[in-house]
Amino acid sequence: MESILNQRSNREQPTTQSKGAYAFVSLGCPKNLVDSERMLGRLRLDGYQLVSDPEGTDFVVVNTCGFIEQARQESYSVIDEMLDLKRRGGTRGVIVAGCLAERQKEELLESRPEIDSLVGVFARDEVVKIADRLLGHLQEQRSVFRPAPIQALSDRQRFRVTPRHFSYLKIAEGCDRLCTFCAIPRMRGKHVSKPMEEIVQEAEELAADGVRELVVVAQDTTYYGLDLYGQPRLEELLRALENVAGISWIRLMYFYPMYISDSLIATIAASPKILPYLDMPLQHISDAVLRRMSRRVTRAETETLLRRLRTGIPNLVLRTTFITGFPGETQEDWEELRAFMEEQQFQRVGIFTYSREPQTPADRLPDHVPEELKRERRDRLMELQQSISKRYNELQVGRRLPVILDQPVPNEHHVWLGRSQADAPDIDGTVYVTESAGALSAGQIVPAEIVGAQEYDLIGVAVASA
Repeated sequence: MESILNQRSNREQPTTQSKGAYAFVSLGCPKNLVDSERMLGRLRLDGYQLVSDPEGTDFVVVNTCGFIEQARQESYSVIDEMLDLKRRGGTRGVIVAGCLAERQKEELLESRPEIDSLVGVFARDEVVKIADRLLGHLQEQRSVFRPAPIQALSDRQRFRVTPRHFSYLKIAEGCDRLCTFCAIPRMRGKHVSKPMEEIVQEAEELAADGVRELVVVAQDTTYYGLDLYGQPRLEELLRALENVAGISWIRLMYFYPMYISDSLIATIAASPKILPYLDMPLQHISDAVLRRMSRRVTRAETETLLRRLRTGIPNLVLRTTFITGFPGETQEDWEELRAFMEEQQFQRVGIFTYSREPQTPADRLPDHVPEELKRERRDRLMELQQSISKRYNELQVGRRLPVILDQPVPNEHHVWLGRSQADAPDIDGTVYVTESAGALSAGQIVPAEIVGAQEYDLIGVAVASA
């Protein structure tokens, strides 16, 4: 959970005339966090004051996730917590936004009638009007939904809650893939790319606000531009982002294993700013399972792509995700996946159990795997990945790696939490950096001599500030 209830950015400036005080909770993925920051920005510009404690606020906004059952349960839990606060007089109203609101719509109001307003994914920019109506006791319209736009919504003028030195840059919305397990197209609509010039302007705005690391996100990053320009244009976009002054690192997330050309690989390899790090969810490797998932790729094609990437991008770090227990997954399918992980030695892997999603084709498939077996298969793969990750980390001992510093370790002198180029925010490992001079600061990229390795984290000593 990305909770903004317990955060207050040091970039926030108090307003002289506040229209009201509110708290905010953002749940789910980085794409959802960008939506949250956009809503925070609009509320702030209109004079509403963000506070860290929901107790005593005029209202609370919960931006929900509806992707899988576990995420939905977390969203329900936070909503219920805020509704309980409202019953006790701790807040005047509760606004529920985001993917769960979009997916459940009126069902959510029926199950929790004390929700004051429901805001769909594509109505996020109307949050100020909704807040105004709530505080003005004008509740004739309790739910606001808008159709998926034909062009991606602007994400400029955000109020960022990430550390000052990194930010997510959303380059597209929605998805045209029809993976049978996924409900994202139902919640987020079809793929729509932002115009390239708008993305560059947003990146320049972020750089001016102190961002050094851009984390490029979308539901399907490699698909970028196909709808606007008739062909994928990620390569050209990356070249434009390289020219944004102030940006040092560009990290690429959510690559679908299609539309990855040799020239795109060459662009990544040659860039001094684009990190040799790719997040490319593969989901499985058994051809039988991939067909049932409707992934439109085969094991042979995937292996060819992995060879091209590793040959073309020196020192490449690959992150991927896999699903265990998809309907019809046999023991042989799972063993094939395990052997593939052992063979490929991915540096970063996330393993998820299959989640039954209503109104998706996979939910109607036969031969669902028992929950206990799903979890057992997941746990055994995670044990394997832990050993792979530790071996990789041990190879880093003795090397000098650039590390971006995120924050000092609480109650420790001259110890920082940082990330190497192999570590995306929130999902990968940490580099613990020690230094003696006390001259480091958040956002610096410093060379660190790696002196120790754990399963997922590294220990380093700052050599000098960069």
